[in-house]
Amino acid sequence: MSEQPVLLPYADPAFVADPHPLYRQLREEGPVRRVVAAGALEAWLVTRYDDALAALSDARLSSDVRDASDARLLRQLPEAERESLLSNMLRSDPPDHTRLRRLVSQAFTARRVAAMRPRIQTLTDRLLDALAPAGRADLVADFALPLPVTVISELLGVPVDDRHDFQHWTDRLIRRGVRAPDPAVVDEAWRHMRAYVTGLIREKRAEPGDDLLSGLVTARDEEQRLSEDELVAMVFLLLAAGYITTVNLIGGGIAALLTHPGQLDLLRSDPALLPGAVEEFLRYDGPVSPGIARFAREDVEIAGVRVPRGATVLIGSAVADRDPARFPDPDRLDITRRDNAHLAFGHGIHYCLGAPLARLEGEIAIGTALRRLPGLALAVRPEEIDWRPGGLRGPESLPVTFVPGG
Repeated sequence: MSEQPVLLPYADPAFVADPHPLYRQLREEGPVRRVVAAGALEAWLVTRYDDALAALSDARLSSDVRDASDARLLRQLPEAERESLLSNMLRSDPPDHTRLRRLVSQAFTARRVAAMRPRIQTLTDRLLDALAPAGRADLVADFALPLPVTVISELLGVPVDDRHDFQHWTDRLIRRGVRAPDPAVVDEAWRHMRAYVTGLIREKRAEPGDDLLSGLVTARDEEQRLSEDELVAMVFLLLAAGYITTVNLIGGGIAALLTHPGQLDLLRSDPALLPGAVEEFLRYDGPVSPGIARFAREDVEIAGVRVPRGATVLIGSAVADRDPARFPDPDRLDITRRDNAHLAFGHGIHYCLGAPLARLEGEIAIGTALRRLPGLALAVRPEEIDWRPGGLRGPESLPVTFVPGG
């Protein structure tokens, strides 16, 4: 493939607000397109649904960034802690991935997640109790963010009062945009995060509780089922991944409804549509965009295109989820859509472990907000919504107004 790579223009506010016109163009031009993604990194973007689905289960495509030929990818990680950060299950392949995932999978089974519904509902109601009398709010800062942070903190056994600190460090570790992240900023954030996580582990060793973090410490100390670096990396991954995409799902889902009043009215009139609506939010404008990175272990042919060994393959889940060959009228938000096998949570062995929890939080948060905030409307024009640039997609803030209530 000889054409020049296409720049994903994160410096352009119009693209950040709505990347889908460019995604559509790339998908129409070919099944695999060379692009320059966040941080000025070149990648091979898989644009169509069937090819993306196959790529997500292709063992020739590694999750381990050490298989990438572009050394800049490793340099984006804190120099002193690269091995530790690379020890998490998101960036590992079998057999390590299988072992690590098994350690935490029981905490996220459908039955265990369903048992969390009353607690999540209580937390949701408390947040809305606090903001409802004002008649206006930022539904990200005041609602979509603190809810999943509290849920994952309680599941892990982490003090909720610490959330502002680990949110701040996490944001500096994962934020991507036009330029590569400043190594000094990344290193400093990881030093703080590592010190925080090791302190939590030390506390759980001294006084274990009935929580996921205590169970992981036991698996490390008594059962030798993971190393100390793997333990630190696992806690960081669960803290960060346990809330970021859910924040984007809740904020992005509400934003989608407020900019599609017919769909909002339909959902208000029939709350039974809520589970399907959440799936449609994930398909229509999911929390990961343009997709999921893998690294070619060898020369790989994808949809007739040769991708060289070491190349970064960006499996465009957000691009594929609007493929008209898979989804009729894909650019239309339709909360009644039935056949909705989107790729927002991935596919295969790396399918998002927290998907059941994210779905439940999304359903409860969005449904309760619609019920308890009458007259809910944007306080800014749709084009003035501030969206996160690069990689993780969702509104940075969502100013709204509503009828004040008790």
